[in-house]
Amino acid sequence: MRALRYSLWAGVAVAALLVLAMVWVMTQQRPQLSGDGAPTLGAPFALLEATGEPITEAAFAGRPTALFFGFTQCPEVCPVSLYEVSTLMDELGVGRRDLQAFFISVDPERDTPEVLESYISPFADNIRGITGDVEGINALAKAWGIHVNKLPLADGDYTVDHTASVILVDRQGKFRGTIAYRENHQTALEKLRLIITL
Repeated sequence: MRALRYSLWAGVAVAALLVLAMVWVMTQQRPQLSGDGAPTLGAPFALLEATGEPITEAAFAGRPTALFFGFTQCPEVCPVSLYEVSTLMDELGVGRRDLQAFFISVDPERDTPEVLESYISPFADNIRGITGDVEGINALAKAWGIHVNKLPLADGDYTVDHTASVILVDRQGKFRGTIAYRENHQTALEKLRLIITL
């Protein structure tokens, strides 16, 4: 009995230390995305929502936000990321408060508002889409240190290579870390919980 009690307390202690370590890492993390230091969501842009309505940086003001870049013809990473972020937000339930998520197209030539709206519609309760002109999308991606590379295919079409991480930003517009592609589900959930509280 004593050994069981000791094992339970040891497990609780290890779990608590892991959570504290994760909180410390996320609060100390500073991205090296530009020479000016950490970017903020206040960086100006003028693009389009999947609904066709204009959207600017004002949509992000004062709310914890998850941002990820992708495109509708992405074969695996983008649909998996959409599903995972939407599932995580569902699991947060009422605890998610004002957390919001945006899927930003890196292929605006093909991803018109109509195409993007159709693509994200299964996740529309949780995720909003952003597209626009190529220059505006490229500038926004560059501001966040997102790698985007248009690659020609043998059949004359093209694909887009891009960073797969989800960027996490607190309600003050400060970068607070990332969720890696296929990151451990519980770890990702705790990261979202953290930006809600900051």
